[in-house]
Amino acid sequence: MILWFKHNSTRLEARRYWELLHVLVSRNLKVRYRGSFLGVYWSLLNPLIMTGLYSAIFGTTFASYYGNSILNYILAAFTALVVINFFSASTSQALSSVVANGSLLNKIQLPISIFPVSMVAANLFQFAVGVFPLLTVMTLVNSKSLLNILALFFPCLALVLVSTGVGFLVSALYVFFRDLPYFYELVVFVLWITSPVFYPAAIVPTQVKPILKLNPLSPIIESLRQISLSGTLPDLSLIWGALLSGIIIFSLGWVCFQLWRHQFMDLL
Repeated sequence: MILWFKHNSTRLEARRYWELLHVLVSRNLKVRYRGSFLGVYWSLLNPLIMTGLYSAIFGTTFASYYGNSILNYILAAFTALVVINFFSASTSQALSSVVANGSLLNKIQLPISIFPVSMVAANLFQFAVGVFPLLTVMTLVNSKSLLNILALFFPCLALVLVSTGVGFLVSALYVFFRDLPYFYELVVFVLWITSPVFYPAAIVPTQVKPILKLNPLSPIIESLRQISLSGTLPDLSLIWGALLSGIIIFSLGWVCFQLWRHQFMDLL
């Protein structure tokens, strides 16, 4: 009987969390795109424009690393940019989510973790509607394999795990350190420049590669490129590297958030 009550209570809490998440994500998207012509498709337009700029500047220089094809370079740059843009938008919005809702938390008892999660979830919805269908078409054209299309789920899952973990970490730290946004801009820039976005990973000097491997986004980008662009079957080692990166970062962020959240209410 006690186990039944505990199970029922857990189900009710999970259902309440899901309903709150739905409300917050809907509110976030409505506020963000009120009066916007393209709406959620801005998340697709941004990487497309940046891909065009990178291709115009670096396309002919780095095409030799992509089978002497500027088109392959364009596709490689696009896949990396959607990863960087998703991570940057999700974590930057999650950073201030707890503090921004401090007055609400002081009035109503809510699960604090719902706020950074809702920011990542809102960007995930944009990704699923705008970017993922294009990635699916790219993968189908290059690999002609349903297995590769299914495998896209894994680096995308790793990206969500990394973004959520970092979102937990920075949203918790921002409660204590209000100068964090200025420092975090630098962190995002470092992650961008150390990820193989507009340049191929092959040109990185051997002595520098071990340092760049600390970047949790690099294995995700490499796995996504291999699945969607190579035309071969998914590389399980790259997929595992991406998922391991996601699991480690998510676990670290969640643990830190849980350890510090009891001190939040005194500072909000």
